[in-house]
Order: sequence, then structure tokens, then C-alpha cells
Amino acid sequence: MAYGENLWLFFVLLFGIIIVPGMDMVFVLANSLAGGRRQGLAATAGIMAGGLCHGLYAALGVGLVLRLVPGLFNLLLLAGAGYIVWIGWSLLRSSLVLGALGSPPPRSPWISFRQGIVTSLLNPKAYLFMLAVYPQFLKPEFGPIWAQAVVMAALTAVTQFAVYGGLALAGSRGRDWLAAGSARTASLGRGAGIVLIAVAVVTAWRGLS
Repeated sequence: MAYGENLWLFFVLLFGIIIVPGMDMVFVLANSLAGGRRQGLAATAGIMAGGLCHGLYAALGVGLVLRLVPGLFNLLLLAGAGYIVWIGWSLLRSSLVLGALGSPPPRSPWISFRQGIVTSLLNPKAYLFMLAVYPQFLKPEFGPIWAQAVVMAALTAVTQFAVYGGLALAGSRGRDWLAAGSARTASLGRGAGIVLIAVAVVTAWRGLS
């Protein structure tokens, strides 16, 4: 597999994970609905900063694994693929809904930014994603691990900004439309589940072959 194909698969998987409603998305939406565009974008920036921290420890950990115990690579690859399939299957069986979120007291953008970092760092899905999925895409044959990690971290930040930033802008303008869109969010979740399962199978097959 060429590096471009490897990076494209990572992006498809990353986008499928980020676009599914979860802790980070609800946090951004709640801040946007409560405090408007500035507060929603500040929350988005906090989530992005937390994501960079996740990328740093994931890259360091994967680098150590590849250097000290190369044989664990295939085990991590299969574990990551299994984890992704499990998430996809869960999404296919579930009915994700963004319900009414209420209106918490207004807060400054700086507080939203700091709380966004904490929310991201405490998100268990992010830890599982970084530890189980990153080893599938950081490969020695594509050059230094740190350089690949920088590209993936930048891609993660851009994708988070596009999804969460867009949600923050939409949330500041359309509370009723978002809160009442149960059918839309359920369909989105099931579609993301199909994408996750397909990417997991392709990634595991290409990685092992």
C-alpha cells in the first residue's frame, strides 16, 4: 500500500469516528447553543488541543512498540480492526439521537476552551482510538514515525475543526432544527457504522498481507 492510500484510509476512518455524535460533539453543541458562535468555536479549539495531546502520546507509544517489540504490531493491528468493527456494529444496532440539551449558564470563551481540553482528554473513546488504531497507519516503511504522526495530527485537527466548527456555527443559528433531528442523527450513525466496518476489514487485510 502506498503512503497516500494509507493516509486516505486513515482519513476515512477518522472522519467516520469524529462525525458520530459523542461526548466531544455534544460538548461543542451545548456551548454553541448556550453562548453562540464564539463560545462554540472556543469549545472546538479546546477539543482540537486535546486531540493533539492524544496524538503525541499515541505516536510516542507506537514508536516504542515498533522499536522494542516489533512482533506486537500485528497483534495491535488485529485488536484495532476488531475495535473498529465493534464500534461500527454498535452504531448499526443503535439509534443515536441528539436530543434537547438545555441551556447552561453563559461562560467565557476561555472557560469553554479549557473545558474542551479536559473533555477531550477524559474521552475514553479517544484513548481507545489512539492506542488501537494509530498502529495500523504508522509504518516504518513510510519514513520517520514522528513525521507521520505530525501529518496525522494535522489531519485530525483539520477534520475536527471542519466537523465541530461547522456544528458550532450551525448550533448558534439553528437550535430547533438540530434538537429535533432524531431521524437525521440516527441515519448518520448507521451510515458511519457501515463505513467503520468496511474500513476496518480493508485495513486489516492490507496490513496483514
